Formats: sequence, structure tokens, C-alpha cells
Amino acid sequence: MSYISLILLKVVLPILILLAIGAMMQKKFRFQLRPIANLITYCFMPAAVFLNIYQAEFDYHLLSKLVVYLILFSTSLILLGILLSKLLKLKWQESTALKNSISLMNSGNYGLPVSQFIFSTNPLGVSIQIIVLVFQNLLTYTYGLYNLISATKSAMDILKSLLRLPIVHALLLGIVFQVLNLQLPDFAMIPIERLADGFAPLALILLGAQLVTIRFRSFHRAIGWSLAGRLIAGPAFAMLFIFLLGIEGVMAQSLLIASAFPTSRNTATLSLEYDVAPELHAQIVLYSTLLSSITVTIVIYVAMHVL
Repeated sequence: MSYISLILLKVVLPILILLAIGAMMQKKFRFQLRPIANLITYCFMPAAVFLNIYQAEFDYHLLSKLVVYLILFSTSLILLGILLSKLLKLKWQESTALKNSISLMNSGNYGLPVSQFIFSTNPLGVSIQIIVLVFQNLLTYTYGLYNLISATKSAMDILKSLLRLPIVHALLLGIVFQVLNLQLPDFAMIPIERLADGFAPLALILLGAQLVTIRFRSFHRAIGWSLAGRLIAGPAFAMLFIFLLGIEGVMAQSLLIASAFPTSRNTATLSLEYDVAPELHAQIVLYSTLLSSITVTIVIYVAMHVL
């Protein structure tokens, strides 16, 4: 199976089917979307975040160079988002959508299936993708959340808001359990697994329901720049830092491919929870997911034939 067939049939198409289910359900039943977003943010998402970190199998020998790369890569995208939002003179909510959509990517239900297929004979490639996924979780619920609430709260209020979020507690608990190698009993593990399993489909169904409420009157200028930043600038920065840090082999291939994934669906979920341009966030996630079937295929080809 070719890479483009893989991405279309095993990654993009399942996502689109869940989006379509959400859209059809919303048309028929007209759900109140905010309570569903609350349920995801305060229940399903923390379980998924905790389990993701708790069950990850890290190669700690890789962590030092990987952390340096991830910090450089993410910082460059954050600065790009800030620069573009200033140059375009975007309003606060539009600026938030642009910055989050460029720096936060779908490393979970998009990135992992792609990596598992490409590196099916080399577990190192998948292990690197898992580390990228954990780092993206940390970035989403720190920098991403800060962007969403910074304009309406003081610095102390922001800190208090972050510390009250179950997602942050889940991140910290996951790190503690991972570092100390603690084991959860089955009676606690089973409900966490059930909640985590439901997170991705429910989040995508919610996104589909959001899209039904959007009036696609015009293509907002922030969307084009966010797509360019996420799908083009992302791999370009990744290639630059891979060469500068002297990263080679499967590690280099995995990092370049991981840099090309579309905007994280969590940006749309969180924007609905905090009512920060939810329509614009949802459009960006949809367009970047569709366009990524082409751009990710190109990046995979470059990674496997150049690096």
C-alpha cells in the first residue's frame, strides 16, 4: 500500500467518518455543544492524557537530544505564530487561533497510526513519536491554554485556572507514575482505560457537530497562514534543526514526519470550552486534516529518501 493510500484510508478517512457522524447527529438532535465540551475537557481528556504518559515506554538514552530538538522546534513555531499575528494585525481571538494552530499538532489519533505503519519493523520510530506526543500534550495544556485565557485574566488568575484543571493534574500524575514506575490496580485502571478509549471518537464527533454550526461564508485570512505555518513551515524548521543537531537515521526520519501532522483537534475542543473563536479553530482543524493527506505524503517521501 502506498503512503498516500495509507494516510487516506487508515487515518484521514476514519477521522472524516467520525466528523460526519457528529455533523449528522447535530443536524438531527441539535445538541448543546458546550456541556459536551465540558465533559471531554474535565473527564475524557484527563484520562487520555494520564494514560498516554503512564503507559509510554521511553528510551531515556534518546531524551537529552530529543528534548533539545523539541524545545527548538516548538519555540520556532511559537515565535512564528506570534510574528504572523502581529504582522497581520489580528484580533485577540484570531491571533489565538493562528498561534495554537501552528504550534499544536495532532500527534495522537493521526500521528501514531502513521508512525506505526511506517516504522512497523523499527520500534525506535514509534517510541520517538510517543515522546513527541507526550511533549505536545504538555505544550497544549500550558502554552495552548495560556493563549486561550490570557486576554481575560491576570497572571495570577491564569496560574490558578491552570492549577484547577484536571488535565494539568493528569499530566503531573502521569509524570509521577512514569518516573517512579508506580502501578495502578485494575479497579482504577479499567475505568481510566474506558474513558481514554472514548476520548478521541467523542472529540471528533464534537468537532463534526461544531462544523455544522459554521457558516462558511468566506475563507478567513488566518486560515491560509495557519495552514502554511503548520504544514509547510513545521517540516522546514524540523529539517533545519535535524541538520543543525546532527540527528541521523530513524530518529531523523521519525522527527521530520512528526513535524508535518495537521493541527491538533484539541485546539477546537478547548476553544469551544473557553468560547475563543471556536468556529475558526474548527475550520482550521478540518482544512489542515484534509490538506495533510498531500503534504504528509510528500514529507514521508523526503524523510525516507533524503535522511
